[in-house]
Amino acid sequence: MRIREVLAALTATALLAQVALVGALPAQAAGAKSPVNVGLVYSKTGFLASYGAQYAEGFAIGLDYATHGTGMAGGHKIVVTERDDAGDPAKAVATAKELIGQGYKIIAGSTASGVALQLAPVAKENNVLFISGAAAADAVTGNNRNTFRSGRQTYQDVLTAGTIVGNNLRGKKVVVYAQDSAFGQANLGAVRIVLGGAGADVTGVMAPLSANDFAPFSQKIKDAKPDLLFPAWAGATAPAMWKGLDDSGVFASTRVVSGLDQRSSYETLGTAATKISFLSHYFYEAPKTKANDFLVAALKKQNKVPDLFDPDGFVGAEMVVRAIEKADGEDVGKMISALEGWTFEAPKGKQTIRAADHAMLQPMFVAKLQGSGSNIAPQLVRTVPLEAVSPPVHPFK
Repeated sequence: MRIREVLAALTATALLAQVALVGALPAQAAGAKSPVNVGLVYSKTGFLASYGAQYAEGFAIGLDYATHGTGMAGGHKIVVTERDDAGDPAKAVATAKELIGQGYKIIAGSTASGVALQLAPVAKENNVLFISGAAAADAVTGNNRNTFRSGRQTYQDVLTAGTIVGNNLRGKKVVVYAQDSAFGQANLGAVRIVLGGAGADVTGVMAPLSANDFAPFSQKIKDAKPDLLFPAWAGATAPAMWKGLDDSGVFASTRVVSGLDQRSSYETLGTAATKISFLSHYFYEAPKTKANDFLVAALKKQNKVPDLFDPDGFVGAEMVVRAIEKADGEDVGKMISALEGWTFEAPKGKQTIRAADHAMLQPMFVAKLQGSGSNIAPQLVRTVPLEAVSPPVHPFK
């Protein structure tokens, strides 16, 4: 009897424990934090597809870095949905609205300036957080409180160029050679403000985005006899543009300052490569930071090295994680407040999101190319501190 009583007691205890365990499981599930969806809308195809690919791989690596490999922010799983806008603003707007209609509160990406400028008002109208990516147009900054950027803006490029050409510009002729796009017009406008403000006579030679023959534009530039040429170019036609300038003999008669493009462009510059002074948004050999080391190591595992817009994606992911952690979810007002005024370490170094207009204050670089053929590589001339290349405040509309 005693044995049976003991067994009965053990059986009852086990049943009670089982009931308690079963009862505890739903409570644990109910206490789990909800996932946060992030829409990544960028150029997977189209004119700027190579830039988009860099942004996307940088975002994935930055997410791994910022979440310490967990994919979680403040207990919330981050679920990323990629969509291709093909560089088309109308397609980007339709895609973003579709995601917003599904409940997405965070939209990131925007490889093209024209896309970013169309998505910014959509973010404000629908009260979602929009983090523009590689788009450089100055008008993204200060557009509205819902809109941020993870990359640099054109004004920072031009201020960096100003550190190269110096202040002795009074009476000098400066020609901006660019595509007739939001990016190109932004560069022309910034050069007029920065270099024109220092006394230079600034004019523009604008080529259609559809142009393939650049000889007429090169000849027009040569005939203008500028003291300084500032090409501001993006996309797959850059090699043909540079060849047109070289063939026309522009480099023999004019000083050329331009932005350092993606790595695949280096070899295509040919003999012009060493004749250009470069402002640089990023090349992986320049910064010495923990975040940059992480980015380099992650891509080394893929037998790759970081390219021009990898840090923009990386920083975009850092911003997403920060916003979700501080808001403990996706409350848009709290996410905006969490990002305003935030100073953090990015691959390029210390960066700050200016609260007044959401400009991304960051260091820039001056570089030169050395070598030839497949062995050509950038060399750091100097790092320009963020204080020296901070654009003027552009108050929210």
